[in-house]
Amino acid sequence: MTAYSIAVFEGDGIGPEITAPTLDLLQRASAQAGSYDLSFTTVPAGAAHYAKTGESLPEASMQTARAADAILLSAMGLPDVRYPDGTEISPQIELRKALGLFAGVRPVTVRRGAPGPLTLPEGQEIDFVLIRESTEGLFFSQGAGEVSETEARETLRITRDISEKLFRFAFDLAATRKASGRGPGRVTCVDKANVFRAFAFFRSIFDEEATRHPELISDHAYVDATALWMVQKPWEFDVLVTENMFGDILSDLGAGLMGGLGLAPSADIGLEHAVFQPCHGSAPDIAGQGVANPFAMILSAAMMLEWLGTKHDNEEMRRDGDAMRVAVDQVVTEGQALTRDLGAPPPPKTRPPLSRRCSSHEYPAGRLRRRRIFRAVPLSKLVQAGARVSRGGL
Repeated sequence: MTAYSIAVFEGDGIGPEITAPTLDLLQRASAQAGSYDLSFTTVPAGAAHYAKTGESLPEASMQTARAADAILLSAMGLPDVRYPDGTEISPQIELRKALGLFAGVRPVTVRRGAPGPLTLPEGQEIDFVLIRESTEGLFFSQGAGEVSETEARETLRITRDISEKLFRFAFDLAATRKASGRGPGRVTCVDKANVFRAFAFFRSIFDEEATRHPELISDHAYVDATALWMVQKPWEFDVLVTENMFGDILSDLGAGLMGGLGLAPSADIGLEHAVFQPCHGSAPDIAGQGVANPFAMILSAAMMLEWLGTKHDNEEMRRDGDAMRVAVDQVVTEGQALTRDLGAPPPPKTRPPLSRRCSSHEYPAGRLRRRRIFRAVPLSKLVQAGARVSRGGL
């Protein structure tokens, strides 16, 4: 039995609400595991903490994150709480830079028969990964851009060191997906090399890495064309790799293909550390109403288990992570236990609050604790939909 420590940032707005059921699932998986044990340490950060203390990411929280085996971070930021320069509070970006988390991994998945904004051709499904460089690019000068009365400037920075790590990660991921039957082993470099010298440099480093992987397919696409093809033929993509700002924009388009940000998980991964968080914001307008969608947070936790399992060669962790992901996929496909952002109608005003109707459900390991967040989605539905591992229950 190996112990793993998880630093938990509950976030702002709906953050604590979507964190609670996610931790319940992880704790129950850990309690039944034979090869691993998870411990969780909750640490403060975010816009609400900044409003109270003047600190968005306390040094003690950063040290806890550095020492942890993985970091689970919920939705961060509040639109009305900003730094003096007008920018939003973004501890997640500070973590990426401080911990060298160069690879932002954004899976985009739509299974056969699952609802979504696109009508897919018969037999097709969407299953690709967008990898966004997460520490430099146009985000490099975050908080340090030059502003005068007549103009403003930001700096786009691309370095060989980070780009080589990024492309190595992308090709390794494509090889893994090919070996598991999830992709053809194709990596597409998304850039604007026809206009900017920086992206021509980016592309040249990509091509250098591609020569080291003759068993894989490599190609290029301009970012504007990629946006078009993500709508016209997203099933043709496997692994896309791009600069920070381009990835920021395209990842939201990918979330739209799935039906919304409520289904969009993410990971920011470096050589030693990794942060896992939903792509969506903190949605303060619905915080406390019991309608928050926890799926993106749960899927991010599934990615965390799979990453830990791969890093530490623990098949049980990989299997448990896959079980959580498959369960969410099946629940969404069935369409019987969805939140309003995924198309469920709001409950009639005459009915009791959903929190009282869904606060406790049968679960293979017992009964879930009463917590306000379970009004969002009856999590027992995840298990009923197929979240099983060889032990007989997640």
